[in-house]
Amino acid sequence: MRHMKLACAAVVLVTVSSEAMAQGRPLTTTMSCNQAQSLVATQGSVVLSTSATAYDRYVASSNYCGMGEVPAPGWAPTKDVPRCQVGSRCVGVARGR
Repeated sequence: MRHMKLACAAVVLVTVSSEAMAQGRPLTTTMSCNQAQSLVATQGSVVLSTSATAYDRYVASSNYCGMGEVPAPGWAPTKDVPRCQVGSRCVGVARGR
């Protein structure tokens, strides 16, 4: 009986944490360009959904990129602008150049 309670508690915990993680990705097409830009500037680094099936990570500066990465313009569709530069995306630097 005790093992059954632990198993049920584990299932509930995984379900709740999965739902919480799914909520953390705002959709750019529901925001104005200015709102999306402000979100990236305020958060510094944020994962944004750009459609129902696509997402990307946008950063405010190179401080949020990893070693061997540099910021490049990050474009996303928004409610008012089809191609808004919401921030930057971190891209790998080609080696040997």
